[in-house]
Amino acid sequence: MLLSVAAVLLLFSCTSGENPAIQVLLTNKGLQYGKHAGTDWIQRILEFVTLPDFSGQVPLIHLFNIDFTLTGTKIKKCDLPEPSTEFYPDSTGFKTSLSGLSVALSGQWSTDLRAWHDSGTFDMAVFGVNVTSVVKLGKDAGGHLSVTSVSCDAQVGHVDVSFRGGTRWTFWPFVKKFRRMIRSQIEIGICPYVKQLIGNLEQHLQAMNVSFDVDQALTLDLALTSLPVVNVSSLNLGLKGEFYSIKTHAEPPFEAQSFTVPEQQGYMFSLGLSDFTVNSALYGYYSDGVFQTCITDSMIPPGFPLHLNTSLMGPYIPQLPKMFPGLLMNLHVYATEFPVFSFHPDAVNLGFQGAVEAFAIQPNATRTPLFKLSVVSNFSSKVWIAGETVKGSVSMDKLTLTLVGSDVGTFKTDALEEVARIGVEMVLAKVNETLGEGIPLPRMIYAQLVNSVLKVQEGFVVLFSDVEVLTDRGFSLHTNRAV
Repeated sequence: MLLSVAAVLLLFSCTSGENPAIQVLLTNKGLQYGKHAGTDWIQRILEFVTLPDFSGQVPLIHLFNIDFTLTGTKIKKCDLPEPSTEFYPDSTGFKTSLSGLSVALSGQWSTDLRAWHDSGTFDMAVFGVNVTSVVKLGKDAGGHLSVTSVSCDAQVGHVDVSFRGGTRWTFWPFVKKFRRMIRSQIEIGICPYVKQLIGNLEQHLQAMNVSFDVDQALTLDLALTSLPVVNVSSLNLGLKGEFYSIKTHAEPPFEAQSFTVPEQQGYMFSLGLSDFTVNSALYGYYSDGVFQTCITDSMIPPGFPLHLNTSLMGPYIPQLPKMFPGLLMNLHVYATEFPVFSFHPDAVNLGFQGAVEAFAIQPNATRTPLFKLSVVSNFSSKVWIAGETVKGSVSMDKLTLTLVGSDVGTFKTDALEEVARIGVEMVLAKVNETLGEGIPLPRMIYAQLVNSVLKVQEGFVVLFSDVEVLTDRGFSLHTNRAV
């Protein structure tokens, strides 16, 4: 039913170029699991539900009407069969059918006949409730997912009611008429209530953010880029998936390329991530000036073959100790272009182009420029999922240093290049140690990913996974307000 579908949507609950950089594909397996989890959730919250008061009139005789009110109506028991839910391409949404719902209720009754007032308690049983609802998914101008009711049909089999307390003659004459009336009123009221639930879900979706600050430098735009795509076996949501620098909000000099997430019905959902998303993050950081650092001698391990002191740089730059003896140095390392990720079958590559500016620190703390090197490097990595962790390994494919400017004369960079490789390899060893231990998969508030598989394709990476609802983490409704 509707809330089952809503549960699925909320588990996944959020343009440069027209192509989405992130795609979420919900399969029929995921839809059926969401329906099952949603039905269990509804069954658990029914004991907290108090139904609205119900009032009306029943004619006693031609000249008189008895006014009645039912209050404090609570659900004592509910036989809630699991509904049938399916993707419905005709309406770009879902079709849900519930058949054979039966509910036992109890509450208080009161009647008024002119100056005569009476009251007591009642038990009611509603049998054979059938509801069919079709909802349509869409996109609003702000990129939010929208949901609207297309059609609804409801029928009620029959109603039994028994009254206790009060003066028997005040309610007994209208019991049969009341049964017919309450059956009709319940039947009439079901679809407006379904539409109200859909409206509440729509308001929730419209209130959700489609843009998030991920840290002090970047914001992520997850607006829908187009209408949802629904076929008989899946739902596909295309998201913008672009990072921006909070300071500049500059568009990157590249666009998202189209890609197709393969449909795997053996998994509940697939999440496709284009290399555009990763590169937009790198471009955002680059625009924000993040890719730069200052390396001092205190940061270099004692046993490393190079230290930032002009007197110790003779093996690499022979003239330096003579021109500036005994001075500490620092290195300003920065990217000259934004780094670029690229996804290829079973491999992830990263290219980095930067520069290193070396300075001598004078006794008065001023910095004297020494030389400038260009840096070109390429790395490749593999990533996979083991258990509930993401693991991987990174290796260096290329690193070259080229002298592009010098205040101390020319020198060969071969020896410095070899030392730089040693330093990078030491850093990669630490990175690979962490990647070997694994990084836990992200967890949602009410669910966790299970049976996950990661595949790297040309231009994108895709995660196939199932979802397990965490019923012990608050996925319930603790309320006694009227519904």
